Amino acid sequence: MEAPWLWPSLFLLSLFFVFKWQRRSTKPKLLLPLTPSPPALPVVGHLHLLKHPIHQTLHGLSLKYGPIFSLRFGSLPVVVIESPALVEECFSGKNDAVFASRPFLLMGKHIGYNYNVLIAAPYGEHWRRLRKTCSLEIFSLHRLNLSVDARKEETKRLVRKLYKQSSENCSVKVDMKSFFSELAFNVLVKMVAGNRYCGEDFVEGRDFREIVHEVFKFAGAFYPADFVPLLRLIDYQGYEKRIKKLAMKTDAFFQGLIMDARRTDEREGTIVDHLLSQQESEPEFYSDQTIKGLIMVMLMAGIDTTSETMEWAMSLLLNHPEELSKAKSEIDIYIGRDRLIEESDLLKLSHLDNIIAETLRLYPAVPLLIPHMSSQDCVVAGFHVPRGTMLFANVWAIHRDPNLWENPTDFMPERFQSRDVDASRDFKFLPFGTGRRACPGMGLANRVVGLVLASLIQCFEWERISEEKVDMTEGGGLNMPKSKPLEAICRVRPFMHDLISG
Repeated sequence: MEAPWLWPSLFLLSLFFVFKWQRRSTKPKLLLPLTPSPPALPVVGHLHLLKHPIHQTLHGLSLKYGPIFSLRFGSLPVVVIESPALVEECFSGKNDAVFASRPFLLMGKHIGYNYNVLIAAPYGEHWRRLRKTCSLEIFSLHRLNLSVDARKEETKRLVRKLYKQSSENCSVKVDMKSFFSELAFNVLVKMVAGNRYCGEDFVEGRDFREIVHEVFKFAGAFYPADFVPLLRLIDYQGYEKRIKKLAMKTDAFFQGLIMDARRTDEREGTIVDHLLSQQESEPEFYSDQTIKGLIMVMLMAGIDTTSETMEWAMSLLLNHPEELSKAKSEIDIYIGRDRLIEESDLLKLSHLDNIIAETLRLYPAVPLLIPHMSSQDCVVAGFHVPRGTMLFANVWAIHRDPNLWENPTDFMPERFQSRDVDASRDFKFLPFGTGRRACPGMGLANRVVGLVLASLIQCFEWERISEEKVDMTEGGGLNMPKSKPLEAICRVRPFMHDLISG
């Protein structure tokens, strides 16, 4: 006699084996190898290997383990890539959306309003709305054209300040780092709020300029508390306490900008004014927190990166006076000697454009792209990459790869003269990143750097402070500052006196 439970049992058992077989057959990626990796220590993983400059340390590991390798920061898996093909596979191919998120670090939680600002927000509808707002309301061609006077006024102020110092002494030694930092700060804050916040006329913004540097100091380091849960629980070295205090300072500054704008009877056309007008029609999205987050990203991401790019460019020109002479001749030919250069003139200055591009190749403002995070398991270059892996793209290494660039460590602006093939499309020139999370402020950065450098070259003669070449050693940090700040000798070109003083 047949047992009544036999056939149902056999049926369920068959379903179980079919299910197990399907799971194995639909997950071939689990059979793929993991990326090569150096030996790790218990608990901390590879954090002990990270020495400044981080991008150079990672490149050293790449020379041993290949263009894609993995690390472990505490409990967090990390993958580093150093080739255009890998960048394309991660940021424009099948994995583009997979790597469009960000890791959940304490910086993004406290400074970034609980991961609600553009840089730190996870990929999704809120991030898409923020990105669209930045593209259309802050960095669009129309908005940049509306703020041209702010950049013109601050650049002219810088030129006149240098003129005053050099005309009294014929030639003067200039702390270029300080000049560029003050200029970048005032240009961006003036675009945002219509005021200057540091320099001779205003001193109340000096504290915030220090805050910007402090934020970059935090962002440019790898704190164990971000990666080892136990250390976060006990607040190792008081890291979270310090970052909360810094967040209060940044929030107070940005809230002050908003309150100042609200107290003004008439709109002045600044970015804060424009965003507050949007708040009137869409208060749900354009909350004070969203507005603070938008202007925070603009200032935090723009001040040090812009000023340091100008500092690297002037350092390179002082070490290569023949290129400085070419840039000067180009300006004299296309602009003349009877007027000061305008932002609209930059399109005529191809050699200056090449100088800026070559500066960004050798000294990208962010040598390691801001880290991405995989939102699901994926395959890169035939290797299995688990969900929740932090991804670093070493742009500095790609920009100096001898397989991609002729004489990669030499300063050769002419390499960008022939642009029949756009290097960014080949994923070998990525100073502003690539993919969905590429920097939306590229147009503004190029305008500021171009106008300032052109103005300084047009108005002054520049020399090194000694026969020795400028020290080009890289410092540590997210945005790769010079290890030794630039100083230079300048004097006014004879025919520029009336133009500058007028």
